[in-house]
Amino acid sequence: MEDLVERMILEKPVVIFSKNSCCMSHTIKTLLCDFGVNPTVHELDEIPRGKEIEQALVRRGCSPAVPSVFIGGQLVGGANEVMSLHLNRSLIPMLKRAGALWV
Repeated sequence: MEDLVERMILEKPVVIFSKNSCCMSHTIKTLLCDFGVNPTVHELDEIPRGKEIEQALVRRGCSPAVPSVFIGGQLVGGANEVMSLHLNRSLIPMLKRAGALWV
């Protein structure tokens, strides 16, 4: 399962592990899309083996497991961490470095 999660994390510059039922996941997806980022989103409550993937994320240090945001293959964190990066103006430069934004 760890190998599968690693491949999922590395497939695009921005990867979000989310649940449709999570309002914070929705907020982070909306924020990134409003910037013009096209994140890969894995809805753990909809995909096969979602519960196993969620457990693997927790083992990787994602707490809570959703939303878990990876930029450039690195764990950024959840909603609090992403919002903190945004508020201190670090998020957009990080997205640019990862190749998720060009402007």
